[in-house]
Amino acid sequence: MSSSITSAAAAADPASNAALSFSSLPLPPATLANLQQLGYTAMTPIQAASLPLALAGHDLIAQAKTGSGKTAAFALALLANLNPRRFAVQSLVLCPTRELAEQVTQEVRRLARAEDHIKVLTLVGGTTMRPQLASLEHGAHIVIGTPGRIMDHLERGSLDLSALNTLVLDEADRMLDMGFFDDIKTVIQQCPKERQTLLFSATYPEGIARISAAFMRAPKEIKLTEKHAAGKIRQIFYEVREDERLHAVSLLLDHYRPVSTLAFCNTKQQCRDLVQVLRAQGYSALELHGDLEQRDRDQVLIQFANQSCSVLVATDIAARGLDISQLGAVINVEITPDIATHTHRIGRTGRADEEGWAFSLASMDEMGRVGQIEVMHGFTAQWQPLATLTKTSAEPLLPPMQTIQILGGRKEKIRPGDVMGALTKDMGFAGAQIGKINVNEFSTYVAVAREIAPQVERKLAAGRVKGRSVKVRLMAG
Repeated sequence: MSSSITSAAAAADPASNAALSFSSLPLPPATLANLQQLGYTAMTPIQAASLPLALAGHDLIAQAKTGSGKTAAFALALLANLNPRRFAVQSLVLCPTRELAEQVTQEVRRLARAEDHIKVLTLVGGTTMRPQLASLEHGAHIVIGTPGRIMDHLERGSLDLSALNTLVLDEADRMLDMGFFDDIKTVIQQCPKERQTLLFSATYPEGIARISAAFMRAPKEIKLTEKHAAGKIRQIFYEVREDERLHAVSLLLDHYRPVSTLAFCNTKQQCRDLVQVLRAQGYSALELHGDLEQRDRDQVLIQFANQSCSVLVATDIAARGLDISQLGAVINVEITPDIATHTHRIGRTGRADEEGWAFSLASMDEMGRVGQIEVMHGFTAQWQPLATLTKTSAEPLLPPMQTIQILGGRKEKIRPGDVMGALTKDMGFAGAQIGKINVNEFSTYVAVAREIAPQVERKLAAGRVKGRSVKVRLMAG
C-alpha cells in the first residue's frame, strides 16, 4: 500500500535534545533503571527525535549515521512492543553485514536485560545452518540477521514470522548499495501487514522511497539537519585563464591526491573534453551527463561509488541525488551561474565525520559569480595561485579498487552473498579485499582491491558462482 511521508521533528536542536532524559519517555521503571546502569544518561538527538514517535506506534524513516545512537532508538521501541510470555519471533532486524548484525545483537541483549528470558538470535551468512536451525527450533523473541540468510530460513520454512509486530531495516542505504532490494522486498512480503516498520539510513537513495511507498504505513520522517562544521569543507579558489582550466584540474589532483573526486562542469561538452584530457594523462576518469544511456549511467555510478574510478566528471543535472560516501574533493571546473547550486555541489564532500576539499576554478568573466557566492555564504573567498600546486608523488593516482562484471544477476537468482562466498570460501580471497557488490537484473558488479583484480578475474572465469560457470570481464578503471 502506497503512503506518503510526513515530515516530523526534522531539525531538532542537538543541544536541547542532549538534555532530554529517558525518564520523559513512557518506558517501564525496570527499563529506565537498566538504562541508567548501562550509562545511558541522556538521549542523543536521533533518540530524542525518534523514540516518542516509535513508542507511539508510528512507522518511521530516520536518517542517522553510525555512532548516533540509532540502535538504542529502535531497540527500545521493539522491546516495548514485545510480550516476553509469548515465545515467538515478534521482532526482526535486517542489517547489511554480519559484523553489524552481531554488534546490534550485543546492544539489544544489553538493553533487554530489564526483562527476564528474552531470547535474541542472530541469523547471518558465513556460518553453517545447522546451529541456527537448532536455535530456531527452540524459539526466539527477536531475530537479527542479514537479508540473504533470513531468506534462506524463510525458504526452508525454519523461520516463522506470523507473530511479528516490529520490523527494523538498519543501514537501509547500505543494504540497497549491496544489491539487497529484492531480498528485502521478499522478506517484507512474508511479514504480517499489521506491524510497525522502522527504517534507519544515513542517506536517502531512491530505493528507500520505493520501500516506503510499498511497505510502510504513513511513515513519519526524521531528518536531523546537521550543518557542516566550520572547517570540515575547506574551500579554495584559483584564478585561471580559459586555456588553462582543464589542465588546472590535473594540477589539483596531482597536488592533493584525493582518493575520490567529483568534478562539476556546466556543459556536457566540457565534461567530455575534461575526461579526454584526464585519461590522456593516465587518470581513471568517467563522465556522467544527460546523453548517457541508463545502462552506461548505472555502470559509471557503480564504479565511482565503489572506488574503482578516481574522478567522476558530471553536469549538475546528471549528478542530482548522487550521494557518495568518502568523497575526498569536489572541483568546480566552472563556476555555476546558479549560486544555490554551488552550495549543493560543495556539500557532496565533508559529510558525516569526514573532512573535504572544495576547489573552484574561476576566470575573470566569473568573478561576479564568486562575489555572489561570498555574499550568500557570508565569507571571503580564499584564493591561491596555480603556481602553488606541485606534483607531490611520482606514483600515478590510481583508484584503490577495480570492478569485475559478472554476466548474470537477479534473473539468475545471484545474490551478493553468493559472490562473496565464491570469492572468500571457494577461491581463498580475504573479505577485506572485496568491496561493494551490486546485483542488477542481468549483471553483477564486484569491487576488488586493484592489486588482485586480474587474479580474481581469472579465478572467477575458471570457477563457479552459485554452482555454475559465469562469464566475467574486468572493467577499465
